[in-house]
Parts: sequence; structure tokens; C-alpha cells
Amino acid sequence: MFKQVREDIASVFKRDPAARNWFEVLTTYPGLHALLFHRCNHWLWNKGAKWLARWFSTFARWFTGIEIHPGAKIGRRFFIDHGMGVVIGETAEIGNDVTLYHGVTLGGTSWNKGKRHPTLEDGVIVGAGAKILGPFTVGAGAKIGSNAVVNKEVPAGATVVGIPGRIVLRSQPDEPEEDLQIDPELRAAAQKRYGFDAYGISEEMPDPVAKSIRGLLDHLYLMDGRMDKMCQALQRLDKNFKAVEMPDLPIDDLADLEEAVEDCQLDDLETGKAKPSSES
Repeated sequence: MFKQVREDIASVFKRDPAARNWFEVLTTYPGLHALLFHRCNHWLWNKGAKWLARWFSTFARWFTGIEIHPGAKIGRRFFIDHGMGVVIGETAEIGNDVTLYHGVTLGGTSWNKGKRHPTLEDGVIVGAGAKILGPFTVGAGAKIGSNAVVNKEVPAGATVVGIPGRIVLRSQPDEPEEDLQIDPELRAAAQKRYGFDAYGISEEMPDPVAKSIRGLLDHLYLMDGRMDKMCQALQRLDKNFKAVEMPDLPIDDLADLEEAVEDCQLDDLETGKAKPSSES
């Protein structure tokens, strides 16, 4: 028991740079308090003292702002950062080295008895405000983005964001990537030509919209190259053939259009009805 407590305290130092010493962690971290309460409550629950376990878990919720049902199974080195508003249901199962941030819910979607809550395998990280609902498994090493709502199984190593949750990054894709390789400098030149700016998002960051646009630009770049080769071949066959250069896109007009769309979106948020901007 004491060995496990020392391990739980050590896990705080590994995942929270604000932790300074063991006394501070033991006396001021509600996530650790909730976990220690749960260790005792889960023992009482398994021994048949279910009412007493529920009573102590209710006290722990009042004391820490974290609600953990005594029937939930929690592994080693579990860490709840900040913790306020975390809810963990009765049939939830949590592996080793799992991290939850504040406002996370491991809930159910059914009133039927039996397995109703999710299973989090080793090394899962769940961002603030995320909701994981249902009796499915979140694979080892997966990451759930802040405020995501996840209601289906997540493969190991995946990153999930959005409502409903969608996978935007996998450590091991189900299918091998295509052999399409484009020089990064050529890709950047193509993006500049077509007026695409990813707003500081790198290719490694899991943004599905930016990823889709990059795919379209790659396609356009390859099609332009093929068209140039076809025109060169036609010129060799027919000297009278003259290729017409593609006109440059009006980047300034695209920027004005983007500003107009943003203005309409702001009007939509303020009034509930989109209206055109006076500047556009």
C-alpha cells in the first residue's frame, strides 16, 4: 500500500513541473487526494462494504471536486491534473500511466447493468473537458483532445479531436502511405502560388482541414507538371501549337474574400444571422 502511494506521488513529479516537494504534493494536490480516497474505497467495495465505500466517495467528491465511483478499476501511476469536474463511472477501467485533466468524463450511454463505461489502456492522455462515453476501449498511448466527445473505439497511438471525436493522427496507419513524395520546397512554392497559408500549422500537427488542403495542392502541383509535359510534347509534334501560360491567382482578392467570410461569421455569432460586411 505505502509503496503504491510513493509511486503515485512520484508520478506527479514526472508529469507536473510545478510540483516542488513531496510534502506539497501530498497536502495540496486534489488529484492525488481523490486517488488515495479511491484506493481505500475500492478496497471496501470489493470487501462488500458498498454503502460505506459510496459514502466515502461522496465525501471525497465534496473534498476534491472529483467523482470516482468505488467500483472503477484504476491502475498504477494514475495522475489527475487540476481535477475539478472529473467523473469516472462504476465500470470504467484505467490502465497504468494514464493522465486525465480537469473536466474529463468517463461515462456511459446506457442504463442497462453491466459494462457501461470505457476502458483506457496504458499511457492514455485525456485533455481538459473531454467526454468518453460508452463501453469501448481507448488503445494504449492514445491522446484525446480537449473538449472532444468520443463514443467509439480508439486504436492504440491515435489522436482524437472534435465533436464527435474523429481520428486525425495515427502512429501506425491501417494502410501504407502512397509512394507520393514531393520536395518540401516545391510544395511550399505551390502553396504560395495558390495562396494557401496554414496559419502556423506544421505538417506534423494533426489538423484535418490543413491536411486536406495540402493534399489538394499536391494534386494540383502534379497535374500542372503533367500538363506542362503534354504541352511540350505537342509542341514537338506541331510547331504551330502554342501553350498558353496559366494566369496567376489574384491572391489579394482571396485575402479580401477571407476577411469578408470572417466578418460574416462574427455577425452570425452576434446576431444569429449572417450578414455581409460593409467593407466587402
